[in-house]
Amino acid sequence: MWKSAKSRSQEKFFSPQKKTDLALKEKDRAWLELEKKSARLKALRLAKEATDKEAAALAEAAKPAAPAKKAKRPAKRD
Repeated sequence: MWKSAKSRSQEKFFSPQKKTDLALKEKDRAWLELEKKSARLKALRLAKEATDKEAAALAEAAKPAAPAKKAKRPAKRD
């Protein structure tokens, strides 16, 4: 079946636009994937930092208190 001249010209005209639209959609999809990955990694990092902070607080609480230092007495003068 033969295509009309108008149909062929529209095909040539809209073909680059379709490719551009597809490229933009692909770029948007890649950007969304990157944002999701970054959000997941940030959540993991924040969870690790919270766990580390809690562990440090427990370790500090479990550490025995340092012995009190004796006050220095001034030297006796005769």
